[in-house]
Amino acid sequence: MKIGLFFGSFNPVHNGHLIIANYICETTDLDKVWMVVSPQNPLKLKETLLRDYDRQHLINLAIEENKNLKASNIEFKLPKPSYTIDTLTYLAEKYPQHQFVLIMGSDNLVTLHKWKNYELLLKYEILVYKRRGFEENPYPKNKNIQFLEFPYLDISATFIRDNIKNGVSMQYFLPEPVWKYIDDMNWYK
Repeated sequence: MKIGLFFGSFNPVHNGHLIIANYICETTDLDKVWMVVSPQNPLKLKETLLRDYDRQHLINLAIEENKNLKASNIEFKLPKPSYTIDTLTYLAEKYPQHQFVLIMGSDNLVTLHKWKNYELLLKYEILVYKRRGFEENPYPKNKNIQFLEFPYLDISATFIRDNIKNGVSMQYFLPEPVWKYIDDMNWYK
């Protein structure tokens, strides 16, 4: 199987994440997209995160009936902080029958040079969705990088968390079961 790996904090998972993951699965040669919950991105602060399994639970609520998408907790078992190259190495050993493809926003591609062993990551196929302000490919000669035609989705988890904290309903920014669960649990307030 050809599997796209969509890494993220997913704090919380929102409709933008799901639109991107499902659209990429539907319009490319990927068989599935695994939404890989990152326990700790080395470039982000951990204190703003919900617990790992809570974030994974929210993804499971969001994608429960979508056969194209899967929530993955693979990084929960790996050393912290999480480095994409280490996860890919582990997955290649554990699932040699699968081919793994990276999915990332163009904002992440611009900072890829800061990632651990980024030269090795550039050997993988990378599917890129554009983020406003990051339209240029910093690796124009790399044939493994494919920019996808995709409408800009300017929804961020930070925007959602900040609004929830300020008492603003984010009901239509989140899948209904995710919104209900976050609201019931009083998270991000």
